[in-house]
Formats: sequence, C-alpha cells, structure tokens
Amino acid sequence: MSEQKSPEPRKGRMDWYFKSNLLVRIFLGLILGAVVGLIFGESISWLQPFGDVFIRLLTMIVMPIIIATLVVGAASISPATLGKVGLKIVGFYLLTSAFAVFIGLLSGNIFRPGRGLDLASIADAGGRELAAPSLIDTLLNIVPRNVIGAVAAGNVLPVIFFAILFGIGISYLKVSKEKRVKDAGEVIFKFFDATAEIMYLIVRGIMQYAPIGVFALIAVVFGRQGAAAVGPLGIVTLASFLGYIVHVVVIYGGLLTLNKLRAGYFFKSARTPMVTAFVTRSSGGTLPITMKAAEEELGIHKNVYSFTLPLGATINMDGTAIYQGVCAIFIGFAIGMPLSIVQQLTVILTAVLASIGTAGVPGAGAIMLLMVLNSVGLPVEPGTAVAAAYAMILGIDAILDMGRTCVNVTGDMVGTTLVAKSEGELDLSKWKK
Repeated sequence: MSEQKSPEPRKGRMDWYFKSNLLVRIFLGLILGAVVGLIFGESISWLQPFGDVFIRLLTMIVMPIIIATLVVGAASISPATLGKVGLKIVGFYLLTSAFAVFIGLLSGNIFRPGRGLDLASIADAGGRELAAPSLIDTLLNIVPRNVIGAVAAGNVLPVIFFAILFGIGISYLKVSKEKRVKDAGEVIFKFFDATAEIMYLIVRGIMQYAPIGVFALIAVVFGRQGAAAVGPLGIVTLASFLGYIVHVVVIYGGLLTLNKLRAGYFFKSARTPMVTAFVTRSSGGTLPITMKAAEEELGIHKNVYSFTLPLGATINMDGTAIYQGVCAIFIGFAIGMPLSIVQQLTVILTAVLASIGTAGVPGAGAIMLLMVLNSVGLPVEPGTAVAAAYAMILGIDAILDMGRTCVNVTGDMVGTTLVAKSEGELDLSKWKK
C-alpha cells in the first residue's frame, strides 16, 4: 500500500501581499501614492478616510505600548545585577542618547526640512495652537498628580516617569528574599511581559495595513501639494544621515580618543557588525556578530560584553534619537508650527526616557516618534496636518532605519569598550597593533 502524501497547504489569495517584505510594501505605497496624487490632483481626496483609519489604529496603541514596554524594560534590569558595570553602561547609553537627540535637532534646525510645505492647507484641522509651557513647568509636569488622568489625557512624559518607577519596583520584588514578595513580583512581571507581547502582535497587525494607509495619506498630500512635497523628504534623509555621521565621528570617536583608545582601530574592528546592522536593520539580529567582534577584534572580556551588549540592543537607541530630532523639526515646519526651544528640550527628554522600553517594538522608530510628538502637543490625529507629515516620514522610514540601526549598534560597542577599559577587562595589546 503506497504511502499517502499529506496535502500541501493551500495558498491564500492574499499571500502575495502578506508574505512580501513589509518595508518594501510601505515604500511602494509612498511611491504609488505620490504618483496617483500627482496624476489626479485634489480629486483624490476621497481616499482620506483610508489614511485616517491607519492613524486611528496607531494612536490607539500609544499608551498601552508605553506602559507595557517601559515597565518590562525597567523591571528587566535587576538591581542584583546592576552593579558598577550596569550603572556605567546605562549612564553611557542615556548620556549619548541625549547628545544624539541634540544633534538631530541641530541638523534639523540647520536644514529646516519641511519649510514651505504648508501641510496645514491639506488637512481638515492643521494641528492645534500651542501655549508652550515654561521649562520649569515641563519638568514639574513629568511627575503626575494622577496617573490614570495622565493616561486618559495622553500626557506622555508623566506616564513614562511612572512606568519606569513601577518597573524598578518590580525589579526589587523579583529579587526579594521573602518568597511571597518574590512570587508576586514574578507574577506582575509576567503580566506586563505578556501585555507587551500582545502589543507587539497588535503592532505587527496594524503595520500590515500601513502600505494602504500610507498610500492614501501620501496621495492626498501630493494631490494638493504637487511635486513640492518631494524635496522636503530628500532633505529629511540628508539631515538624518548627516546627523548619524556626526554622532559616530564626533561623539563616539571623541569619547574613544579621550579615553586614549585609537578610534581608527575601533572602526576598523567594528566594521562587520556596523555593515551587518546597516543591511539587516536589526540590532538584535546583529547581536551574535557584535559579540564576536567585541571579543575577537576589540579584546573585551565576556564578563562585560555578555551584559552590556544585550542591554544596549534593548535600551540604546542613539540613531533612533537622531531620527526623532530631525523628524520632529520636519513636522513642525511642515505644518507651519516650528518647535520652540522648550518643545525641543521636551523632545530630548522624551526620546531619552522612551528609549528604555521601545527598542524591542517592531517599527520602534515610528512608535517613538508618536510619543515624541504627543509630548510637545502635536498628537497624530486623523485629518490633521500632523498626520499627513507623519505619513510622509513613515514612507521613507526603511531608508532612515538603515542608518539609525548602524549607529545604535556602533554605540553599543563603544559603550562596552569604554566600560571594559574602566574595569580593566579590555585586552589593550590588541589596540597596539
């Protein structure tokens, strides 16, 4: 009796869509939307609701993403493990992230991407007028009077602050010597970890609709703005990559030089992980190659890099921080509301704090940008100029992501190298070759 072959799985009618590369689909959505908008002009405005659905889906997940991912991110850094090495590397990551956002904002202010675009004319509501708070008020408002109220109002900074404190509290429960307390910490951690995983699934599902949403939003933008919308996207890309290069050369190269380490040797030894990160656009996927280069090329002891590199892949997002700065400036100019100094300082603070938890989220840069815009009073809402500008950024996100991932991984290696040297865990003989 011949063995019966199991039937091959049937191919779905939409396999051609769902099984193709998402970033390619989003980019094609941008291109097709621009072409359709240029051809049909303002008559294409009937597509607006399809774009509004996408914006609504994104805004729906902002607060759950912030709470779940930041709680898990903060709770994952065990106080039992976070000794001198942990404090040094976390300090390095947060400090360089602050420099990175500053460089992004500086690059954005120099190039002024989006100036003259006037997206307010294409929206039903062109973003709300802002009474910018003082710097002192901004800092005071980080501490929420009512956490539930802050979540309901969409106030990002106080929610971030509370989520980090809550996560740190969980990390202490998890290492408690009292079994009841330790078990409670593990249970609450697993709850938020599961919530974060659920949010990742929802994000992935929403991103399947992204090509359609981007197509609709971009078609409306180009239908009303014409070819004038092309130049600003090119300037955003130029400003972002210039910021990436300045950060790597000036900040990373400068820190290595100040610590009497040859920057040229570092970049030569780190080139394989840097190129891999650029091509794959994945800090986590590059991690095995980064670890190999850390030990074999840079002479870093495993005691250091086994902790600092995985942590960096989770919370170190210097490249993404530069992207936030440039894109926030672009959106401000594009809607005719350039960001004030206080708003730009708020961008720095939000991007640095948000970096602790959002690195593991698919489309982390785009999700972080939503948080940053919310923090300066420019929520991405359907029918607004902000939503149109955000869609333009999302269309070229894959290109920007290549550079920012390369910077993120490079920063992980620089931080690990400096910490290893300070702890006497760096083989300096390799650096004398």
